[in-house]
Amino acid sequence: MMAALAQGVPAIGWLVIAVVIIILLVFIGFVWRFFSLWVQGFSARAGITMFDLIGMSLRKVNPQVIVLSKIRAVQAGMSVTTREMESHYLSGGHVPNVVTALIAANRASIDLSWKTATAIDLAGRDILAAVQTSVNPKVIDCPNPAKGRETIDAVAKDGIQLKTKARVTVRTNIDQLVGGATEETIIARVGEGIVTAIGSSDTYKVVLENPDMISKKVLQKGLDARTAFEILSIDIADVDVGDNVGARLQADQADADKRRFQAEAEKRRAMAMAREAEMGALVRENKAKVVLAEAEIPMAIAEAFRKGNLGIMDYYRLRNLQSDTEMRGRIAGEAGPDKTEG
Repeated sequence: MMAALAQGVPAIGWLVIAVVIIILLVFIGFVWRFFSLWVQGFSARAGITMFDLIGMSLRKVNPQVIVLSKIRAVQAGMSVTTREMESHYLSGGHVPNVVTALIAANRASIDLSWKTATAIDLAGRDILAAVQTSVNPKVIDCPNPAKGRETIDAVAKDGIQLKTKARVTVRTNIDQLVGGATEETIIARVGEGIVTAIGSSDTYKVVLENPDMISKKVLQKGLDARTAFEILSIDIADVDVGDNVGARLQADQADADKRRFQAEAEKRRAMAMAREAEMGALVRENKAKVVLAEAEIPMAIAEAFRKGNLGIMDYYRLRNLQSDTEMRGRIAGEAGPDKTEG
């Protein structure tokens, strides 16, 4: 009978039947690939059909990631559609991470929507870590030892340096996680507040007696404004006395003043030496003028003799007067006119 049937079917018919069978086998294999996922979704009432799984595969979406995430969301009582998960996956987001964060936020009674969570995830922040930090606050060392600084150094009004270490307890502020400043800003602001608080203290002893005054002054400044964190507490872990910066600065200033005064004295000495040299040159110039004037006296006397204005007796009296003057000068211990240094 089969032989008769086979004889009755033309060759083209067998070709069509073979093609149909191949298509059915390919379709069954393709469907069987998602069968286990469809069974999981169906048993969990996730609302994912076989056509949804096939569409995910055609859209280059990993069906296993979406199905498992949707099952977890449904089991946690969250209303997130498959389309929303696919859209976030295609945008480069981490769907399992976002679902886990939403479940954790829901358990901790934190108001976190799918839109906000996906925005935070796409912004490059770890949404799961943010939720965990919001539930379980973390401690930040200030300053951060990894940056190469061990203490925050500040100087009180009396010039004594204090080296402090602080520990800042923070939790995530979900509402400002996108666009809010990071841990580095918190550390910088707390360090600035500590320096200001110590610098406004009259003496270092006040700070040593009441380290909590630093924490109170810093917390009053609202340092967590426009950041991704909320500061819960600032604890001063350690306070050490450093150098006497005031005395060192005074010594440096005194040394600088000494060098300045020495420079001014040297300047005045140089000016005095220059003035002395100038006056010596002036004295020698005047002595030269005197010598020149004395050299003209014999010529003047000769001219007076020729004109008859000077007699011989007048000349002798003049010589006697000169001799008497020289004698008086020797008696007084003074050099005579002809012994004067030229």
